[in-house]
Amino acid sequence: MRNILFLIFFSFLISCKPAINQETRIQEDVTFLASDKLEGRQTGTKGEKAAAEYISNRFKELGLQPKGTQKYLQPFTFKPKTNPHDEVKFDVNGDGTITGNNVLGFVDNKAENTVIIGAHYDHLGFGGEGSLYRDSIKAIHNGADDNASGIAILLNLAAKLKAKNIKNNYLFMAFSGEEMGLLGSNYFVKNPTIDTKSVSYMINMDMVGRLKKDSALAVYGTGTSPIFKQTLKSHNDNFKLIQQESGVGPSDHTSFYLADIPVLHFFTGQHEDYHKPGDDSEKLNYEGMETISKYIFNIISDLDDNGKLAFRKTKNEGKDSPRFKVGLGVIPDYMFDGKGMRIDGISEGKPAQKAGLQKGDIVIKLGDSLVTNMMSYMRALSVFENGNKTKVVVKRGKKEVEKEINF
Repeated sequence: MRNILFLIFFSFLISCKPAINQETRIQEDVTFLASDKLEGRQTGTKGEKAAAEYISNRFKELGLQPKGTQKYLQPFTFKPKTNPHDEVKFDVNGDGTITGNNVLGFVDNKAENTVIIGAHYDHLGFGGEGSLYRDSIKAIHNGADDNASGIAILLNLAAKLKAKNIKNNYLFMAFSGEEMGLLGSNYFVKNPTIDTKSVSYMINMDMVGRLKKDSALAVYGTGTSPIFKQTLKSHNDNFKLIQQESGVGPSDHTSFYLADIPVLHFFTGQHEDYHKPGDDSEKLNYEGMETISKYIFNIISDLDDNGKLAFRKTKNEGKDSPRFKVGLGVIPDYMFDGKGMRIDGISEGKPAQKAGLQKGDIVIKLGDSLVTNMMSYMRALSVFENGNKTKVVVKRGKKEVEKEINF
């Protein structure tokens, strides 16, 4: 009798346990994904598989339906490029040397159209070619901002959207292989698990964890549908929006834009820890991430009754981009919307550092060419070769400073 009473009491305690609030787990998700245990989540590694399992379990907790080819997972196998200008080829027979996994969860509202919400979860592992870390000792690149932050907001949006805004279905996608060349998103677009003709638009989040004091938020793809600019403006009470019309950029939204799907890509800017071991979870602005999530949710809510959005091609800046034989060795500030090209970081041992350029300098002239924006900077840089010398003029505070550059 005593045992029966104990079991009844224990069952009562379990039934009284409060349900987990799925909308307050942003920091928890980042902390796990960006932990040393996952060793930087490089595509094809144990860390990437552990991250995929974690995201799958979170999708299950949130009540999302599996939409991969193996439950929540969509594996893809490929052979790494030996020539950086070659295109990676997927190996449908499974004989490739690396296998990555997209993770897909679906909210089926029995609607005609589907909204895709995506973010990549892979990172650089212990560094490799993509790393800007120059120490000879290997170190884990945890990638908290790049891009555990995007996954955390994706999961937060899944919690917010469950049983709401039911005039669209929602496909939540965590991509792998982004750091190797948008491989996961590219593979999905070529091997979709839903009818992509029913996709209304795609939202991508990559590096959304470090909203700065000026609240600058970059949004790419604003020209890919006529409705986007007004929708972004009508719900913006918190951000200094920096809008780029083009649907092409260095993240997974590009794969969908090239399939004639309207896209919006959100980004809070680069920083000194970009592609370095210092990109850790304690450095993220979690309050800012929640504000971004609410903003995106409001945008999705506004677009809920607009049917399938019209697609519009934008000028593809990528096709106009010149090829380079040399590099200055700087990280551009993609959030800068003034005249010139502002430097957000300096790579060690490169021409910019040797010339004495500094973070925050604004390049206004390179050689004989005036620099007014990113494109004019790239055109100016493209004319130089190894061994060339030239002058660079930067605005440093209120002064103009001239330096000699040796390529």
